[in-house]
Amino acid sequence: MPTVDVVNLKNEKIGQVELSDAVFGVEVNQNLLWESVRHYQATQRSGTAKTKVRREVAGSGKKLWRQKGTGRARVGSVRSPIWRHGGTVHGPVPRDYSYSLPKKMIVGALRSALSAKLRDGELVVVNEFGLADHKTKTVRTTFEAMQAGNSVLVVDNADSRNLQLGARNLPGVKVVASKELTTYDLLGHDRVLVSEAAARKLSEALA
Repeated sequence: MPTVDVVNLKNEKIGQVELSDAVFGVEVNQNLLWESVRHYQATQRSGTAKTKVRREVAGSGKKLWRQKGTGRARVGSVRSPIWRHGGTVHGPVPRDYSYSLPKKMIVGALRSALSAKLRDGELVVVNEFGLADHKTKTVRTTFEAMQAGNSVLVVDNADSRNLQLGARNLPGVKVVASKELTTYDLLGHDRVLVSEAAARKLSEALA
């Protein structure tokens, strides 16, 4: 089992924690990571693009002029797709882009992402996020002390109101619970701060 140092909010080592080798020490599967990110992005697509077809655009359906004898091309309606302001042919319609992905693939991708972060030294285990207040300045100062950078993912199972309120105004910072953790979030942030309780929970749930 990989043994990871546990630090406090001042970035001082206060202990160690053993993490599951089946979660934080697996071989990184790049194909699985790509498939998981693609699945997440597909579920986030709104799919609301819509164009009006011939029957939906404004305009009379009356024939503009008689069929023959005018010397002009025959036309049946001002809403014809070949006319300006006419309907659109084969345009986009609202649709659902999401698709199902086997749970084993989702869990496997999470294991690969966590292992990659730990391997690259981008995962830090914090004993707890006990902040004194909910000010954004307090959270920013804490992250600076931990050398977290500007792209931080915080994984904490405790209902820390101060952390959630203080971090929501910081660009590049996201706070999630371990059960809401996604591969997309892990790969989308440069540094991952995990509370000790959340790290143990991940070791149990994903093993």
